Order: sequence, then C-alpha cells, then structure tokens
Amino acid sequence: MSIESLLEAARGSPRDAGRVELIVVRLPGEGRATPPEARLSVDGGLDGDRWVLDSGADPAKQVSLINSRVLDVLAAPGRGRELAGDNLVVDLDLHEENLPPGARLRVGAAAIEVTAHPHQSCSRFQRRYGQEANEAALGPAGLAQRLRGVYARVVRGGLVRVGDPIAVTSRPGRREARPR
Repeated sequence: MSIESLLEAARGSPRDAGRVELIVVRLPGEGRATPPEARLSVDGGLDGDRWVLDSGADPAKQVSLINSRVLDVLAAPGRGRELAGDNLVVDLDLHEENLPPGARLRVGAAAIEVTAHPHQSCSRFQRRYGQEANEAALGPAGLAQRLRGVYARVVRGGLVRVGDPIAVTSRPGRREARPR
C-alpha cells in the first residue's frame, strides 16, 4: 500500500453519481453494525449511531463518508471495511474540488450537504490500518483527495439502503444541468 495506490484508487471513482456500498452504525465502545438499510434524520444523523455521544451533536460531523475504492486498498485481509467507522462507504469521488463544502448529494431517499469540517485521521484509524495509511491520509495530496473521508449534515431525512445511488445534486458556485 502506497500513497500512489490510494490516490489512484480514489481517482477512479465516479464524479457525479455512484452507489452506497456499506452502511456502518458505530455502537458504544468500538462496536459496529452493518445493516442493509438505515434512516438518516435531520436531528439525529444516522439512526442508532453514536454521533450524538461522540461529537456533542455537532451538525458539521453528523454523517461521515469514505471512498470505497480507497477503503478496499486499506482493508487488507483481516481488516474489515466497517472498522474505519465511517457511516457511508460510497463509490464516489470525494475530492475537495469535486465536493466542496456546501455540495449537496442525494443518497437513497435522503439529502446531505458536505460540510467544511475536516475529517482527520485518529489513533484508531492508525491502529487498524497502519501508520503508512495514516500518514498518506494526512499528507497534502491525501487531504485534498479526502482519503480519510468527508463529513456531511442531513438536510432531508430518509431511508438509505446498501446499493442505493448517491448523486451530486448541486455544487456551490456551479449551475448543474437538469435532465429534460
């Protein structure tokens, strides 16, 4: 695993529309649940997730997303995808140029908005995926590509299922084409 392999994996992701590959509910302690569907709510984030306890209910960190292709490089045999602790594992380009703060996405029946709060790596991430992965995520290229993921807030609640589409509906400062 190298920074180049992580960046290459991320760059292969679709820019405008992808899919939800895994839903992760962080349980008390370090437990994880991976339900086939879950509800996103404006007040509670991902139902059942410990977000309210961990972050003091900061809406800027309500839901976390990570690129599935990056996670596949990191999650070598014996290291599960759910251990990263991100709520939605998605096949979508999370680069800051593609999804600047304020970008909105439709995910399943819900809508979320990317926040400016940086998603930093933590000691758990380093313990689970290694120092090299941690350093790659925190380097300039890794931060721009958002190898560690991105935070979002829920703007419209709704049900999300594994396999659901995730699509960019707007980006700040850009007019989006609407299908006719």
